[in-house]
Amino acid sequence: MPRSSASPVPAPSAPVATLSVPQKALRKMGLVRDIDLALHLPLRYEDETRIIKLRDAREGDTVQIEATVTHTEVTFRPRRQLLVTVDDGSDTAVLRFFSFYPSHQKGLAVGARVRVRGEIKGGFLGWTLMHPSFRPAGGELAMALTPVYSTVAGLPQSYLRKVVLGALARADLADLIADAGQGKEGDGEPAPSWPLHRALTFLHQPTPDVALATLEDRSHPAWQRLKAEELLAQQLSQLQSKRERARLRAPALTVQRDAANLSLHEQLMAALPFALTGAQRRVGEEIAKDLARPVPMHRLLQGDVGSGKTVVAALAAAIAMDAGWQCALMAPTEILAEQHFRKLIGWLEPVLAPRGQCVAWLTGSQKKKERTAMLALIASGEAALVVGTHAVIQEQVQFKNLALAIIDEQHRFGVAQRLALRSKMVAEGQEPHLLMMSATPIPRTLAMSYYADLDVSTLDELPPGRTPIVTKVVSDHRRDEVIDRIRAQLAAGRQVYWVCPLIEESEALDLTNATETHAQLTEALQAGAAHGEPPVMVGLLHSRMPVAEKKAVMSLFTGGQMGLLVSTTVIEVGVDVPNASLMVIEHAERFGLSQLHQLRGRVGRGAAASACVLLYSTGDAPRLGETARARLKAMAETNDGFEIARRDLDIRGPGEFLGARQSGAPLLRFADLATDVELLEWARQLAPVLLDRHPDKARQQVDRWLGGKSEFLKA
Repeated sequence: MPRSSASPVPAPSAPVATLSVPQKALRKMGLVRDIDLALHLPLRYEDETRIIKLRDAREGDTVQIEATVTHTEVTFRPRRQLLVTVDDGSDTAVLRFFSFYPSHQKGLAVGARVRVRGEIKGGFLGWTLMHPSFRPAGGELAMALTPVYSTVAGLPQSYLRKVVLGALARADLADLIADAGQGKEGDGEPAPSWPLHRALTFLHQPTPDVALATLEDRSHPAWQRLKAEELLAQQLSQLQSKRERARLRAPALTVQRDAANLSLHEQLMAALPFALTGAQRRVGEEIAKDLARPVPMHRLLQGDVGSGKTVVAALAAAIAMDAGWQCALMAPTEILAEQHFRKLIGWLEPVLAPRGQCVAWLTGSQKKKERTAMLALIASGEAALVVGTHAVIQEQVQFKNLALAIIDEQHRFGVAQRLALRSKMVAEGQEPHLLMMSATPIPRTLAMSYYADLDVSTLDELPPGRTPIVTKVVSDHRRDEVIDRIRAQLAAGRQVYWVCPLIEESEALDLTNATETHAQLTEALQAGAAHGEPPVMVGLLHSRMPVAEKKAVMSLFTGGQMGLLVSTTVIEVGVDVPNASLMVIEHAERFGLSQLHQLRGRVGRGAAASACVLLYSTGDAPRLGETARARLKAMAETNDGFEIARRDLDIRGPGEFLGARQSGAPLLRFADLATDVELLEWARQLAPVLLDRHPDKARQQVDRWLGGKSEFLKA
């Protein structure tokens, strides 16, 4: 009989109240099942298998020595510390403790033989070990490398090591992929040869002869097996959810043809004041085909900043409304939602009004009277399109017949929110079509693997007439030159953004705050008014301002009355002011690459030459760090969002680049989508084979690796 992989730690019969502190800590970390503990792999290893002599030590090594204490003293300069000199017969070393107790002094008394472990540093005065671990000399040496696990308060390493080994012995680690006929090497497949049980046992207790580098860079065959298994679980889970969705029903939405009248879609196309790009037409056709099928669309529309995703969304909405259904568009912030609302009203209201329909607006800050009126329009179906924030998914919002849900900046919405939007479908047994949009480009191969359950459309062409943005990297020392540049832009009738990373002064990060910068720039620019220059309105925008105040500031800026807007990253997405031609980003070294690109995309939206100034500060350091330099260099060299994304991937790696997939829990812990391409391809090929031929084993594989996390993929 196979052993259960779901044995909880502690036993399920144990009431929660009786849990010990370490047991509570295990639960806090999500280490509940035996398999969870077995897959909780070490962060690093300590080699306690051998004793070395001080004469053989090298600077920076972690060493284990046995030596005799020859001298001990407590000194008070430059601060209170315990200094212990030890001699192992080949050389001497000083053990230095800034934090110590009577037990330290007792255990390290003169004449005591001790086993000491720690990082060794060299200097003019000989070897030093800072705060090493120590115990009496003698006793057996460890037979394997000692694992060091990630942990939390109340969960000591010794306890964690013990429960992990216990769980490893109990967990069901049967090989689920051998029967699928893909486990052999030498047939072009990169399937690792190590069985799962052997791989896990080895990674928790590696033998001393292993090259530590192969464990650290995860190239060891044991690691290869773990990564292959994890990628297979991910691909299986996404394939399952895709197949489940294929069984669901959705209204088939097609453009209604009428010889006498143009369709809503055709009217909108005719009313647009610009021609669509080739990419917009292509993607529009992909979406139209999806909507015409009785299966729920589940498509990610990704495109660079300014590539025209809103137009594509409007055309998709027109198809839904043409077919007699409602459409909802949800954005993460009121600023972005309002911008969409204004654009869509401008495009759609003229063509909806003759039909007796309108565009509704829903946000959390609405007055009760306005909100009640909007809810009535939505419930009656008069509001063919509903634009808003999270307010769209609240319980009191009742759609008459929702068929298409569009989510902008989808990475900012959680799974629960997306599910709530889908539940607004009134028709029994049907789901709305789902179109998600993102302005954070993901390299195509990465998108295809990470979003294997999604169809991905890419807008890889910018509308004509956009002037390329010139990006300059400038030291903070040249701040006055930048302000002179701002004066010149304002004098030419242009508008300027100045972005700060913090709202107020932080003790941890010495960054100039937005409020202070606003005051300084106001003073600098108003000084020109005394010399006959026209007065300049300088606005301030940050997330802690009341909604009404934010709106007032934004309307002044979008209306052209305000020349300079000092803002935090609140303007990262969605603000569209074609007259803005200069963007200054203060402390640019503190921003991520994709965020810098998003911010830069706020300028260059008109025909005027635009520039982005990346103002950096090194603080007390003589130069910028390597990562910051790489980011700023990438920004200066290219405006291509997909190239930026590729560089971001190189700098940060896919885990951090993609972040936690809308759930707070990363789906991949061990594998690297960028470097483990062969393993990913192997998993992608094996997933349908295992699912079709061995569905039970496929289910076990997903459960083993993802547990409840597979639910994250169903939204």
